[in-house]
Amino acid sequence: MNDLISVFIDAFMGSLLWTWNSILFKVPWYINYFWGLTIISLLIWTIEISFPWRKTQSIFRKDFWLDAFYMYFNFFVFTIVINGFYKVFELLFSKIGISLQSLTIIDISDLPIWGQLIIFFIVLDFVQWFTHVLLHKYHFLWRFHKIHHSVKEMGFAAHLRYHWMENVFYKPLKTIGVMILGGFEPEQAYIVHFFAITIGHLNHANIKITWGPLKYILNNPVMHLYHHSYTLPKERYGVNFGISLSLWDYLFKTSYIPESSGKIELGFPGDEHIPKSFIRQIIYGFTNRNN
Repeated sequence: MNDLISVFIDAFMGSLLWTWNSILFKVPWYINYFWGLTIISLLIWTIEISFPWRKTQSIFRKDFWLDAFYMYFNFFVFTIVINGFYKVFELLFSKIGISLQSLTIIDISDLPIWGQLIIFFIVLDFVQWFTHVLLHKYHFLWRFHKIHHSVKEMGFAAHLRYHWMENVFYKPLKTIGVMILGGFEPEQAYIVHFFAITIGHLNHANIKITWGPLKYILNNPVMHLYHHSYTLPKERYGVNFGISLSLWDYLFKTSYIPESSGKIELGFPGDEHIPKSFIRQIIYGFTNRNN
């Protein structure tokens, strides 16, 4: 038991120190996720202000500051805590003979680095797409995912407005995705990381981008806006589940873009019951099981 507690504390303090050093510019720029997130957010917000899709939407839209707080809470504060728990699980698995190499299906270590990054990105994006589908399909998961869908005006910061329990669902499946690749995570994975943040921010931004012919590969703000639509096609529990790639939605017939005016109501039936404060939102799902 003592070794498990020690592993948790070491991982927790290590993550905390890494984040603090990032804020103080003591971490190399290419893996400085704190300032990377901040710079990407400011750049995309500037584009939103300069070229707004919904021109009547305020620069400081509804829940702007709440979403901005969520961005740092989910990306750093909660991650610091959850990293400790997963280090404990890793130790427990190792004690029963399960390692990162146990589920290896694809060994990408011999590929050139660009090939490793592409496969790494595609596998993790599919895992996230699949997890996202589950969040909509099953009520137990949906009641937490509702927080993300309670956004009523879309902007870049809505990307990381989500219930902290989503990290608990996503992290194990993403870990399995890495294990499938032989437990291999390229040192240059920061490229994938920053690319995913940028695409995610753009998908939620008040900007009209479709990427032309690449729309069948890359997700975009027009497509993702309909994921947040209040009104969904009949007998569908969701549409456009793509994270960075739209490819999966076209392959699995979950794509839906009836028009591109951007003038649709966002949310879901019953979203008026979602609490307005951050504190009440982060306990929502445990106390509101029937909603």
